[in-house]
Amino acid sequence: MSGNIKYEYKSVQTMRGLENRSIEKAQNEGGWELVDQAQGTLRTTLNFRRVKPETFLSKAWDAFRGLAPAKQRSLAAAVAVLLVLAAVGIGIAAAHDKGDPKAQNSATKSTGSATVNETPITSPTPTPSPSLTPSEETEPIITAENNKELAALLNLGDNCDPSMAQFAAKYQDQKIEFDGSIENMQKHEKYDTRYDILLGPGDAGPNTGVGPAFKYDNVNMFDLNLTGMNIPSSVSTGAKFRFTAKVGAYNPKQCLFFLTPVSTTVR
Repeated sequence: MSGNIKYEYKSVQTMRGLENRSIEKAQNEGGWELVDQAQGTLRTTLNFRRVKPETFLSKAWDAFRGLAPAKQRSLAAAVAVLLVLAAVGIGIAAAHDKGDPKAQNSATKSTGSATVNETPITSPTPTPSPSLTPSEETEPIITAENNKELAALLNLGDNCDPSMAQFAAKYQDQKIEFDGSIENMQKHEKYDTRYDILLGPGDAGPNTGVGPAFKYDNVNMFDLNLTGMNIPSSVSTGAKFRFTAKVGAYNPKQCLFFLTPVSTTVR
């Protein structure tokens, strides 16, 4: 067996400025070691590695590779025979359970013959249940005033906290509303008139230190549905709004909480 250390690798993308949080999370939760990082316009790619844990299968594979070629072929042939015999036994047992007389007779004959007839069994395709869509007219908007979970979420000091994923799963596609500001705004990688916008609760803009890292992904100015007094012709980092948005997915690798804009009210 080789004495070389074996590693497993993974890559994580995070918003620029949030690298330290992602690195600390990977180190604490999985023992990952940062190898290198590549900074893009809006995102940073972090490459990690850690010592690959040995399993029974990996040890067995190393032992197999250490055998002479002739012994490898012999062992592989023996394993193949065992797999065929196991498949025959499973097929016979299934036929007996179903009470198929033809299959039982075939099983009886197979004891004196090396030929096995296998008939594939097609599972019935399940009929999908119809999805129910709640009426948007009667759906309440979740705010920090009427929902304790959102109130707690907006005041968390770690945007990688596991409660982010729990909230996203529980309130998927429901509307939330909160006072916030734009932390970061960059043109989308492919389009000059579309943007990736990072939002945070409160009025601190790029200095926001609490709550989730909310993100509008690949949106234009029309998607924001700006309302209120003195509507600006454009928005920028630091601008303060009352955001109404639908809850999207939470990405634990990037520590990003995705939202879909519904309306954006000038404050």
